[in-house]
Amino acid sequence: MMDETVGTDNGKDAVPYDLHLLTEPYGIPCMVEIFHFLCSLLNVVEHIGMGPRANTISFDEDVPLFALGLINSAIQLGGPAICNHPRLLSLVQDELFRNLMQFGLSMSPLILSMVCSIVLNLYLHLRTKLKLQLEAFFSCVILRLAQSRYGASYPQQEVTMEALVDFCRQKTFMAEMFANLDCDITCSNVFEDLANLLSKSAFPVNCPLSSMHILALDGLIAVIQGMAERIGNGSTNSELPPVNLEEYTPFWMVKCENYGDPDHWVPFVRKRKYIKRRLMIGADHFNRDPKKGLEFLQGTHLLPEKLDPQSVACFFRYTAGLDKNLVGDFLGNHDEFCVQVLHEFAGTFDFQDMNLDTALRLFLETFRLPGESQKIQRVLEAFAERYYEQSPQILANKDVAFVLSYSLIMLNTDQHNAQVKKKMTEEDFIRNNRDINGGNDLPREFLSELYYSICKNEIRTMPEQGAGFAEMTPSRWIDLMHKSKKTSPYIVADSRAYLDHDMFAIMSGPTIAAISVVFDYAEHEDVYQTCIDGFLAVAKISACHHLEDVLDDLVVSLCKFTTLLNPSSVEEPVLAFGDDAKARMATVTVFTIANRYGDFIRTGWRNILDCILRLHKLGLLPARVASDAADDSEMSSEPGQGKLLTNSLSSAHMQSIGTPRRSSGLMGRFSQLLSLETEEPRSQPTEQQLAAHQRTLQTIQKCHIDSIFTESKFLQSESLLQLAQALIWAAGRPQKGNSSPEDEDTAVFCLELLIAITLNNRDRIRILWQGVYEHISNIVQSTVVACALVEKAVFGLLRICQRLLPYKENLADELLRSLQLVLKLDARVADQYCEQITQEVSRLVKANATHIRSQMGWRTIASLLSITARHPDASEPGFDALSFIMSDGAHLSPANFILCLDAARQFAESRLGQTDRSLRAVDLMAGSVACLGQWAQDARDAMPEVEAVKLSQDIGEMWLRLVQGLRKVCLDQREEVRNHALVSLQMCLTGVDEIHLPHGLWSQCFEMVIFTMLDDLAELAQGNPQTQKEFRNIEGTLVLALKLLVKVFLHLLHELSQLSSFCKLWRNVIGRMEKYMKLKVKRSEKLQELVPELLKNTLLVMKTNGLLVPTSTLSRDSVWEQTWLNVNKMFPSLQSEVFPQGSETVLSNPGDGGRSPKDTET
Repeated sequence: MMDETVGTDNGKDAVPYDLHLLTEPYGIPCMVEIFHFLCSLLNVVEHIGMGPRANTISFDEDVPLFALGLINSAIQLGGPAICNHPRLLSLVQDELFRNLMQFGLSMSPLILSMVCSIVLNLYLHLRTKLKLQLEAFFSCVILRLAQSRYGASYPQQEVTMEALVDFCRQKTFMAEMFANLDCDITCSNVFEDLANLLSKSAFPVNCPLSSMHILALDGLIAVIQGMAERIGNGSTNSELPPVNLEEYTPFWMVKCENYGDPDHWVPFVRKRKYIKRRLMIGADHFNRDPKKGLEFLQGTHLLPEKLDPQSVACFFRYTAGLDKNLVGDFLGNHDEFCVQVLHEFAGTFDFQDMNLDTALRLFLETFRLPGESQKIQRVLEAFAERYYEQSPQILANKDVAFVLSYSLIMLNTDQHNAQVKKKMTEEDFIRNNRDINGGNDLPREFLSELYYSICKNEIRTMPEQGAGFAEMTPSRWIDLMHKSKKTSPYIVADSRAYLDHDMFAIMSGPTIAAISVVFDYAEHEDVYQTCIDGFLAVAKISACHHLEDVLDDLVVSLCKFTTLLNPSSVEEPVLAFGDDAKARMATVTVFTIANRYGDFIRTGWRNILDCILRLHKLGLLPARVASDAADDSEMSSEPGQGKLLTNSLSSAHMQSIGTPRRSSGLMGRFSQLLSLETEEPRSQPTEQQLAAHQRTLQTIQKCHIDSIFTESKFLQSESLLQLAQALIWAAGRPQKGNSSPEDEDTAVFCLELLIAITLNNRDRIRILWQGVYEHISNIVQSTVVACALVEKAVFGLLRICQRLLPYKENLADELLRSLQLVLKLDARVADQYCEQITQEVSRLVKANATHIRSQMGWRTIASLLSITARHPDASEPGFDALSFIMSDGAHLSPANFILCLDAARQFAESRLGQTDRSLRAVDLMAGSVACLGQWAQDARDAMPEVEAVKLSQDIGEMWLRLVQGLRKVCLDQREEVRNHALVSLQMCLTGVDEIHLPHGLWSQCFEMVIFTMLDDLAELAQGNPQTQKEFRNIEGTLVLALKLLVKVFLHLLHELSQLSSFCKLWRNVIGRMEKYMKLKVKRSEKLQELVPELLKNTLLVMKTNGLLVPTSTLSRDSVWEQTWLNVNKMFPSLQSEVFPQGSETVLSNPGDGGRSPKDTET
């Protein structure tokens, strides 16, 4: 019957259609009559008062229950088909719902339950036609009865809460309440009020947990789980664009183009909610200072820059929370603008077909009527004008409406003011209003109806401020029916999470608090599980919508329930943990959230780490949780590595035998319980203790704590940084000298984890590096004694460099610079770890030499290797690393050449170990000259001219540093070393033809290297007896040095002769020979024999090359003159040997011009 087609829904067509059907024995008219009859059975106005305080419904329950039952069945069966029949729908919207509102306040739980059931069915089938009716039901019935402060009994509260939970279980209910009511400026915030009601109702305040608390929790979790289920259904836009009003638009005129299309209605309702929030903030400002409140709204583009009466009137009319006294004062003001606002304000009311007293009640509910008569007159004039405009009825003009309104206000004061003793009678009221209708009387019945309406129901001229949820009065119901014809269409939500981000942001805080309190008070595992489900749903939603603060709050709350953060007051915290189901469930949940939603945890990492540290201190973590995390990629091939725990009790028992020391891992704790081989005799553990340990073991397994660190490479950057900072914070700032073993253990553990996540995130090392480096730096520089922490810091740093250098060339300098921290170690600490450090540096160099390209990076490496030259244990691996770099020039480059030379010289001069190593060091130095030749050749072949010239200069500088380094080794106490250095130096000075050194560099070389070396050796040879004793066989070195001088001089004679300072250089060469002639050393005869021989040989070569020819010119720059001036002092006969014919003539008669060079030579 209900599904029959009616034809058009137009009201004009419905009447004749119904009349036509009246001839039918059955059909829609019959249904309408039956439905109307059932509604009339609920019409209790004649029996009882409308107000909830009077509405006790003390008469027999049977009749209303009978009617309600049939109505419920009709709605269940008819369902959405009722929408097709206007008269039926009208009955439901008005008479039925009005009566349901009254019976909803019934003291009878049965009637209330049936009313709620009907409203639920109406929601399911007809909600699109009942938007404002549903708002009224929740505001005036559910929200009033669910709280004891409005006088509801416990049974009423319980039935109401059950009904509310039923509504919450409808997947889209809360989303639709939010979209249709909370986001409408003319409606109340039903979603927010219901969510707060559920949260508060779940709180046990100074009482044990009751079924009501659990019921409210069920409702709350149903809402949250509904949101969680919508994730993944599409349109979970976690980054909804923020709403902003760029320019002024009349906020009461914002419209939606298509209420059926989410692309239209979602931005529309979000914009309306933004406006509603801003209006409420504006109301708060207005209540403190009306002028500043309006200025604030102008600043947010909700009011125009130049105020107009309509916009201010709409602000007063549609904004909840305004101080009604201030609104009344503003509207009653005589200022012209205020009067205009008053008339615009009155124009916002719909008084169509409304009784005068009803209209006046609605009007005066929105503000407090001012006390001054002039203000009252202005307000009532505006009201009368609007009322007459819409409902003239029998009134002659607007003045009649004004006079009658004033009369009603006076009657209201007379009837309801306790100070008035003699009350106005009906006759008095009628007499007072004679001849006011254009000189005629108003109908007596009309005035009588007004009189009794005012007598029975006071017009409240002092509206209650913030009194909670209003009562549904007849006048308000009439207003609701008027509004329902004009309200925006009902938005039907689907299973997609369009508004969940905004909804969850509102309810997340109270929800977490409520679930936490219930979890705290709960004593049964089923309630625990309900709460855990709620926590996980909150976490899922928070992560999906990127609400990091909410997730952090949840983590903080949950960590408290793990009991791991509580100071341990029990003797056996491990056993206590095993016996505490709530703590175990909370712990698993914390780590489940950390593993699933770690991307969106920020400050919560600190609390999670506190839990991990507590488990570590209790020995409940596997000993290698941190190192496994770091070694994951390296050791994956090894069986058993990377596994968090083993669940084998027997293996734990086996491990414990013969192990009296305290073990740090979980199995160690377990074996302590099982082991009988302890220092003190202990009783056999009970079955309960074993079971508790087994539960603890299983709990820690479920947590997958290692995954947090091994999987950190998948964390978002911000979360990863927060995790690293939390580790640094948890480790604490290192103190010099006096930290407790427990603190150091914590610091070591945190550092291991920090290094693990650093190694696991090599692609994002820049995010972490600064914090990691500073933390390790603090440890290194504050440690004065060797300890596990500084060891972990130093070798962790080396390990980071080893692992990351191949992948992060752009970070190579920073990584290598960090190794300078090793150089800052306290001397005692450095000494203890020197060998191991050197081995690690050697490993680093061998693996990454090709990745170290900058001079700064090599400087660090060379500094570390140089130090080892003087350390007995570290020198061998240090030299091994240096040999790797320098042998055959394998890894030498202009960037590291000088640095490696200096390091090799350190090893050459070091007297640790065998002399052979010093000789090999000298060979490394000498061998490097080949690289210079190769680089010079490459520069000439491949480089642009400018760059080639620059590199050539650099090569010259490097070569000079090389020979200077060898010069220093030539002064070594050990004869074998210094003689080998001399030979090598000679090779480096004579074997550089490929380098093409500039001539000027040779002058420097003689001055800074050769002459200096000769002078230093001569000084050593003539030193005190002690020095002579230390430098054994020095005379052999002197011979080699002198030979080197002559060989180099003659080898380079052509280049040297082109120098302007050649004469001076030659004088110095002769001078050094003379000096060595006169040295008083053992077996000095060797030198005395060698010098004339070398000198003669040199003179002959110079003669052959045309550099030594007779000249008549007297000058300091004359080679001939200066040669014989100096040579003849030592060997007067040498000139005649070199120049056998007449050479003495030139020398004896220098002033007479002598012979020409040609004659002389002949």
